Amino acid sequence: MTRNTRIRPRDRDAILQSLAAGVVPRRGLQHIQVGRANEVSALLRDVDRVIDGGSAIRFVIGEYGSGKSFFLHLIRTTALEKQLVTMHADLTPDRRIYATGGQARSLYTELARNLSTRTSPDGGGLPSVVERFIGEAQNEARDARVEVDEVIHERLATLSELVGGYDFATVVAAYWRGHNEGLVDLRSSAVRWLRGEYSTRTDARRDLGVRTIVDDDNVYDRLKLLARFVHLAGYGGLIVALDELVNLYKLANTRARNSNYEQILRIINDCLQGSVAHLGFILAGTPEFLTDTRRGLYSYEALQSRLSENMFASSSVRDFSGPVLRLANLTAEELFVVLTKLRDVHASGEASADALPDQALHSFMEHCSRRVGDAYFRTPRTTIRAFVQLLAILEQNPDSSWPDLVGQIDVERDVGPPIDSVAGSASISASDDELASFRL
Repeated sequence: MTRNTRIRPRDRDAILQSLAAGVVPRRGLQHIQVGRANEVSALLRDVDRVIDGGSAIRFVIGEYGSGKSFFLHLIRTTALEKQLVTMHADLTPDRRIYATGGQARSLYTELARNLSTRTSPDGGGLPSVVERFIGEAQNEARDARVEVDEVIHERLATLSELVGGYDFATVVAAYWRGHNEGLVDLRSSAVRWLRGEYSTRTDARRDLGVRTIVDDDNVYDRLKLLARFVHLAGYGGLIVALDELVNLYKLANTRARNSNYEQILRIINDCLQGSVAHLGFILAGTPEFLTDTRRGLYSYEALQSRLSENMFASSSVRDFSGPVLRLANLTAEELFVVLTKLRDVHASGEASADALPDQALHSFMEHCSRRVGDAYFRTPRTTIRAFVQLLAILEQNPDSSWPDLVGQIDVERDVGPPIDSVAGSASISASDDELASFRL
C-alpha cells in the first residue's frame, strides 16, 4: 500500500478488528500483504493449471500462526479474481474428509455453504453458479434456435460418465424446470440436494426423483462433479481449500485416521496423475501433521513416498514444484513492513494521522526480539496482535506515550488454543507451547 492512499473505513475496521481478535481479515487483504513471493507464485501456477483443464494439490505446512490461514485466503481471493469458484472449510472433530458417522457429509455441507464466486465472495454462491449455467444454456439455445431443455440435457450429458453424474444432471434439470415454471419449492429442493443437505434418500426421491444423496462415501466424487459443472457454467474451475488438517492428526482412533489418509492418497493420485479436470486442492496443516511417523501423513507409507521433499533442497535452495509447500520464516525487514502497513491502515492511509514514528516500530520489534527471540519471526501473530492493541490504546488515550506503553508489555504463556491465522502474506501468529503472548 502506498502512503496517502485512502482506505475505506469499512476495510480499516475489518482489518484492525480481525487482527486484534487473532483471525484473518475478510476484507482489505491487499493493504497488509507482505513477502512470500515464491510461495504465492507457486500457488498461482497451480491456479493457472486448473484453468487450463488440469488439476493441482498443495500441502501448505507451517507452525501455528505461521500464515497458513491467511495464505489460503489470499489464494482464494486471487482465484476468484481469475474467474474460478472456490470452496473452503476448517476440519473439526465433526468435519472430516472421510467418516462413517456423517462427519464427511458435514464437511461437504460446510464447503457448499462457503462456495464463493467473484460476485459472491463471502459464500452462498451455489445458486448463482446454477443460474449462470442456465443463462449460458439459454444463450446457446437462442443462437441455435432450439429448446433450452435440449441444450441443458446435451451439456449435462458429459456428467454421466462420472460417479453420481446422472442424478446430478437430473437435479440441475429440475432446477431449470422450477426456474422456468415458477416452482419455487422445486428450485429450493434442487439447491438443498446440491448443497448436500438431504439426510435420507427417501426425501430426495420424493422431491426430485433421484436415488442418491451426498453421504460419507461420495464426498470426493461430488467435488469432482462440481468441478466439471462449474466449468460448464463458464468458470475456470474449482479450488477447494481445507484448513486445520491437524485435526486428522489428533484422531485417537487409528482406523479412522488411516481412512482419512487413504482418502487423501486417492486425491493426491488423481491430481498428480491428471485424472481429474479443473480441480485444485490446498490443504493446510502443521509440520507434525505431515512428518510424524506415528500419527502424521508420514505414518502412511504411500503418502510418505509421495510427499517426501526434494533431497537436494535446503533452507537456502528451495523447491516449489512439489506438493508440499513450507511457509518460510519472515525476515526482520518483512515484519517491519507489516507493522508499517498496519500503522498506515490504522491511519486510514493518511501519513499525517500516523500514531507512531518509525523509531517506535524499531523499538517495538527490538523489545519483541529481546523478550521472545526469533520465534516472533516464525510465528508473529501475537506480536502483530499486540501492535494493533498498542495502536488502539494510543488512539483512545491521546495523552499516552508509546515508549511508556512499550515498556509495560509483559510476556506470559499463552494458555488458549492456538488459532491459525495471519496478517499479510506475513502472518499473525498464535503461540504453541514454546511461544509467549504479549499483553499491554
